[in-house]
Amino acid sequence: MKHFFKTNGSDAIASTAELNHLRLKQIQHQTRREFLTQSGYMLGGAFLASQMTNNAYAAGQQLDFSRPMTQPLAPLPPQYPAKAKRVIYMHMVGAPSQLELFDYKPVLEKYNGKDTPQAFLEGKQFAFISGTPKLLGPQFPFKQHGECGAWVSDRMPHLAKHVDDICFIKSMKTNQFNHAPAQVLAHTGSPLSGKPSIGSWVTYGLGTMNQNLPGFVSLLSGSNAPDGGKQLWGSGFLPSVYQGVQCRSQGDPVLYLSNPEGVSRPLRRRVLDAIANINQQSYDTFGDPETLTRISQYEMAYRMQIEASDAFDIQQESQATLDSYGCKPGEASFANNCLVARRLAERGVRYIQLFDYGWDSHGSGKDGSLHHGFVDLCKNTDQAMAALLTDLKQRGLLEDTLVIWGGEFGRTPMLENRGGQDAPYAGRDHHPDAYTMWMAGAGVKGGYTHGETDELGYEIVKDKVEIADFHATMLYQLGFNHYDLNYRFQGLNQRLTGITHPKIVSQILA
Repeated sequence: MKHFFKTNGSDAIASTAELNHLRLKQIQHQTRREFLTQSGYMLGGAFLASQMTNNAYAAGQQLDFSRPMTQPLAPLPPQYPAKAKRVIYMHMVGAPSQLELFDYKPVLEKYNGKDTPQAFLEGKQFAFISGTPKLLGPQFPFKQHGECGAWVSDRMPHLAKHVDDICFIKSMKTNQFNHAPAQVLAHTGSPLSGKPSIGSWVTYGLGTMNQNLPGFVSLLSGSNAPDGGKQLWGSGFLPSVYQGVQCRSQGDPVLYLSNPEGVSRPLRRRVLDAIANINQQSYDTFGDPETLTRISQYEMAYRMQIEASDAFDIQQESQATLDSYGCKPGEASFANNCLVARRLAERGVRYIQLFDYGWDSHGSGKDGSLHHGFVDLCKNTDQAMAALLTDLKQRGLLEDTLVIWGGEFGRTPMLENRGGQDAPYAGRDHHPDAYTMWMAGAGVKGGYTHGETDELGYEIVKDKVEIADFHATMLYQLGFNHYDLNYRFQGLNQRLTGITHPKIVSQILA
């Protein structure tokens, strides 16, 4: 495995194993077989270079993400002046219905209960719809809010007060219609396993501002974990030090963070010193940088015992603050996680990911229906999200915190008819072709709506935004050209946006 840290100072002293390895490499380069092999590589490379256009050479520049071996999360400056210093990303797992929240369609309301035109169905692939489903109008009343006049349903009364700080993107599109691959695509740039998550890319590129806390934290609420699993905050082929740390808003933030009974903090310090000595010997022998990751993670866990416990202790907040979020200390909830997110943001954590499970409103059961489970989820999240925006703004953090809300895809304008039978409750099927996300803070244009769907909310008719476009725009606000935030793996400079050529959605930027 290649070294990914650049050494300096005392860390630059090469071990005996490393010197022996270099001598062996030098001997290998002097053999005839090695010469012929390298010659073949050079000829092949020369041919490929002759076939490439000038644009290929200009695709990106090589940035230096190296750090001292003992400080893999040391902060680095962004490539360009950045609007965002940190990210709070709220993912509503299961995909909330945009047609019941932000994308108001009065024409769809007019045709409620009518058969869907065949032109809408031919050549389309659905998760569960079959035959000819009926159109389903918006299930809740909408009103315009703020100076911008944004339409918001009565399911989000608290958030509606913040529309002048929010940019709604109503033309999001994905190419996945099942939950797990769509979630993986939304957070790693690819529906396939093994790629780093956005938070890992961000902490790899920027490090973190507080060395006593993880640079990337993941918080979960709802009845289950996301369908995409831990890879949604995993590091993929990046060094594992950049993966997200799953924390809890109930009990110890991280399991086993507290010392076991009978183990004092000085004793734990001596144990860690002994383990670090063994790991250092292992690194000197094998040169595996993951060993250094293990040492640094043990050290961070030791430092976190004090600082993490303090950061997650929402009982330090005033009763007025707790009430504004709707928090109940000691319980696991989205509201608690929103308040923890603000506390982590002000303590220098770089990337904070909130997952709230349960938004898969098919209508096949009461809990998964628009009139019951969906209503409860809106009530459990609306107040907390609004309080988070208020809190960040009052503390001056919204100026450089990028706040994001969304799901993995949208919902159809048709009533779900699984097996050709109308669902027993009002519900909608998965819809990858058009959905809504919103952003706020960090140089995003508030009071603005980007993109548009047709009069039934079925197809995008203006300013389509692909997942890669969204990711490229996020990285731009964090100070990076998405081509240049890369990592060498399997012979390629890998990046979040893959081999695509996305566009920065400049219209949404102030």
